[in-house]
Amino acid sequence: MDEGDFQTVPVDETYRDVILHHNREYQRYAVEHGVYFSPVDDDEIEYLQYIHGLFKLMFENRLIFPPISQPRRILDCGSGSASWAIDVAETYPECEVIGLDIYPYPMPEDLPANLELQIDDLNSPSTFPSNHFDLVHSRLMAGGIHADRWINYLTDIFRTLRPGGWCQMVEIYFNAQSDNGTLTENHALQVWSQSYMQSVQPYKNPRAPLRLQQMLTEVGFVEVETRVVTLPLCGWSNDPRDHNIGEASRPIVHRMLSSLCAYPFTQVLEMSQTDVQLLVAQARSEADNPAFKAYFPVYVCIARKPGGSRQPSYAAYVPPKDRKHGDARKRARH
Repeated sequence: MDEGDFQTVPVDETYRDVILHHNREYQRYAVEHGVYFSPVDDDEIEYLQYIHGLFKLMFENRLIFPPISQPRRILDCGSGSASWAIDVAETYPECEVIGLDIYPYPMPEDLPANLELQIDDLNSPSTFPSNHFDLVHSRLMAGGIHADRWINYLTDIFRTLRPGGWCQMVEIYFNAQSDNGTLTENHALQVWSQSYMQSVQPYKNPRAPLRLQQMLTEVGFVEVETRVVTLPLCGWSNDPRDHNIGEASRPIVHRMLSSLCAYPFTQVLEMSQTDVQLLVAQARSEADNPAFKAYFPVYVCIARKPGGSRQPSYAAYVPPKDRKHGDARKRARH
């Protein structure tokens, strides 16, 4: 489809085909093309909905961080269960919202009228028109974008944004950290982290979150701002807000540790299912232990395409800094 011929076509049935691996469903196209190694079944949909709720808790129910008061067109890259896209479409009923994902997840029948869901591989060049969107949202895409595709992916986002439009990115760096330094390379959480990063390479770049600011600047964005916040793996913080986030994250982290690794650990690292289950159980136990004060760093970036008009009366949202444990950037182990 040419850029000037912006239209939708029926979903290619190839994208609907799934395979069963250790009782979880995976998209055949995604795993065979090295695109995505997480499940696409009902359990995964529920997990994606839960993690959306967790992000809302972390970001104080803010969906859009840049200073945009009346968006007209928004693109959600890697929309998954479409939880974010649905919330945005309901919040801005006059805005055209498009959610794009590689898998046609089952959706509720009562979707907002201003929301359209499309299926495509974001590793292919974008076919959206240039200078089209007010905001492009990209969340948890490090597991889907090819390692050698990141610059072109961000260039596509830059091109499709109108002058003055914004990009908003949220990525978890899946390298477990300890706020008090008690988590060592011999602990199961760190073994899981290093195994995960090894298992998705060379297809993916699990360290892409650390380079977002540099890459956004490289492709031409201005006013690039990055905040690193912590996702506590249990309620270990003495701060009431952070404690609540940790309590809410605990069951989600349990799912995360299993969902992310089940396919790449067995198929790429050739671990037995028994060994994977044992490692996940040990990692969950350490994640639950408040003595480790374990967390994943979350990288939050906003960036503006030059040109257009600014809205100086409307300030950008800045995620809260960690009150008790400082800035994750100072300690993040690479």
